[in-house]
Amino acid sequence: MAMMPKRVLHRKQQRGKIRGNATRCTTVAFGAYGLQCLGMGWITARQLEAGRVAATHYLHREGNVYIRVFPDKPISAKPLETRMGKGKGETEAWVAVVKPGTILFEVGGVDEPTAKAALRRVANKMPMRCRFVRRRHGL
Repeated sequence: MAMMPKRVLHRKQQRGKIRGNATRCTTVAFGAYGLQCLGMGWITARQLEAGRVAATHYLHREGNVYIRVFPDKPISAKPLETRMGKGKGETEAWVAVVKPGTILFEVGGVDEPTAKAALRRVANKMPMRCRFVRRRHGL
């Protein structure tokens, strides 16, 4: 089941601009290894779910997989062949807005080669470049 908020204050949002680097969610906090995104953009709930499934499938229920971003932005789209002037379209997808430096996924409880292979599979599902990072301070 794809992630989405239970309730929102406004059903539809404007698209907005993504500027600068991430200031929060930039260090590995829950696991020992993480996947840090190097680009900016939107990650849909489907892409996050595909990454989660790929990681848990590779780890064979060993260790823990943490998802550090949540898709809370609704993206609307109008139906095809619809004339202009009938209002904003209905919500089509939920996305998480990410900036360069955001930690997307974390893995704990496994050794480094296993974590690296699992997060490489997750990175293949993401729409931007990502890199493997380690926890800096002690567990």
